[in-house]
Amino acid sequence: MSSALLKHLQQERAVMDAFLDLLDQEAEALIKSRFDELPLITERKAQLAERITALEQEREQRQQAVGFAAGRAGGDAAAAAGGLQQVWQELLVHAAQARDNNHRNGIMIHTHLDFVRRSINFLRAHGQSLYGADGKHQVGLGNGHSLASS
Repeated sequence: MSSALLKHLQQERAVMDAFLDLLDQEAEALIKSRFDELPLITERKAQLAERITALEQEREQRQQAVGFAAGRAGGDAAAAAGGLQQVWQELLVHAAQARDNNHRNGIMIHTHLDFVRRSINFLRAHGQSLYGADGKHQVGLGNGHSLASS
């Protein structure tokens, strides 16, 4: 099982590394206010997360098939039995980093959303209409015309 487990752990690591790279791209897009990039990044994140979950489930099934428990303890034992502790530990470190980076990005997203909500509420509270009855953007107390068209 050790060569099959090694191959599987390497595959998990490759997908996890791709996920980490994508999280870095997401963070950069958020920091640089390139929000138009986020839908594609989110879609790709969902695909990679599904792949990570499938690989994890497959590894756990293999662990159980040869007598190891599912979960972290079973993974630790299987890696130790196969002499693959270093590869296993590296995967665990990258998984923790992905969790932390995803949390960081979530905080940035919620911060942006909170700022937008507060800005809209401020404008509404001060009687500044964002859009007129005709659906045109209202600038301040103006009539919906842009400065360029005046």
